[in-house]
Amino acid sequence: MAKPDIHPKWYPEAKVYCDGEVVMTVGSTVPELNVDVWSGNHPFFTGTQKIIDTEGRVERFMRKYGMSESQGAATPKTEKKEKDAE
Repeated sequence: MAKPDIHPKWYPEAKVYCDGEVVMTVGSTVPELNVDVWSGNHPFFTGTQKIIDTEGRVERFMRKYGMSESQGAATPKTEKKEKDAE
């Protein structure tokens, strides 16, 4: 059983506001919540997200560490170890 007089007041019908509009009702310890972003206006959830990756992450990684597609997954250090082992 919960101890009396130590818990904050619970608001089971707290309103969540985004841009001045009520977007949902939740339970909270405050009667009103103001948010900037919620799933209804976030680009990821609305499908309007644009990925601006002109070069490509994999290609940039390969170029940065001196790997090319002709080398495959082998790095210069790996190739040297393979030659030493023969």
